[in-house]
Amino acid sequence: MAVPNIFATATAAIPLSQLDTNFATAITLGSTALYLGNTTTTVAGLTLTTPVISSITNTGTLTLPTLTGTVGLATRTVQVFTSGSGTYTTPTGCKAIWIRCVGGGGGGAGSGTSPSAATAGGNTTFSTLTANGGAIGQAGNGSQGIGGTASGGDANITGGYGDSTDSVTSRPGGRGGGSVFGGGGAATYFAAIAGNAAAALGAGGGGAGAGGTGGAGGGGGAGGYTEKLIASPAATYSYAVGAAGSGGGVGTGGGGGGGGAAGIIIVEEFY
Repeated sequence: MAVPNIFATATAAIPLSQLDTNFATAITLGSTALYLGNTTTTVAGLTLTTPVISSITNTGTLTLPTLTGTVGLATRTVQVFTSGSGTYTTPTGCKAIWIRCVGGGGGGAGSGTSPSAATAGGNTTFSTLTANGGAIGQAGNGSQGIGGTASGGDANITGGYGDSTDSVTSRPGGRGGGSVFGGGGAATYFAAIAGNAAAALGAGGGGAGAGGTGGAGGGGGAGGYTEKLIASPAATYSYAVGAAGSGGGVGTGGGGGGGGAAGIIIVEEFY
C-alpha cells in the first residue's frame, strides 16, 4: 500500500495529522497487514525465494502444506556379480556404494567307505573386503564343516557350520551350513543317498547318507559375509566371486556329497 502523504518536495510546515495518517497506514507483507507499534507473530501468504536459515533457536511443531506436486527421490542402481573376477567401475555421478559379499559354500562329504574329499568354497573379495569360502564337509569323523570368516567390512559374519557325522552305518547325512541368505543343503535319510546341493547363495552342501557300509558324510560350511558402505567411492575396484565347493565323491556302498553354492557380490549405488 502506498503512503498517503509524500514530503520529499514539501516547502512548508508538515501537518502532524498527515504524519499520523502515514504512521497509521498498513504495510502488507504477503497477505498480512503490518502496523507500526504493533507486534506481529504470524505472517500469511509469504513466499521465500532461496532462503538461507543459519540457525533455529526455538522449538515447536513445523506444519508443512499439503503436497500438490511430485517428490523426487535419490536414484539407486544395483549391480550383482555371481561368478568370475574383474574390475568394478563406479558409475558417473555416484556418491556412495554399499557392498555386500558372501564367500562360496563348501561341498558336503560323500558317504560309504573311502569317499573322495569334497572341495572348499572359494573366497569372495571386493577391494579390501574378504568373505572367505566355507570348508569341506567331513566324512564320518565327528568334525563340522567350518564356516568361512570375513574381514574388512563394517560388519563381518562367519558362515554357518555344516553338521558333523560319525562312522556308524545307517546314519543320515549332515545338513550344510547356512549363509546370511539362507540354509544349506538338507540332511538325507538313513540310507546311501546323495547329499543335497545348497540352494541359498554361499551355503554349504549337504552330506550323503550312510547305508550299511561306512559312515555318513558331514555338511559343508557356508561362506562368510561382509558388508561396507563407502562414501565418495574410487573410480574402480577389483573383485572376485568365490566359486562353489564340489561335493565329495561316492565311497564304497555310499553316496556322493551335495555341492555348495557359489558366492555373490551385490553393489548398491546411490546418487
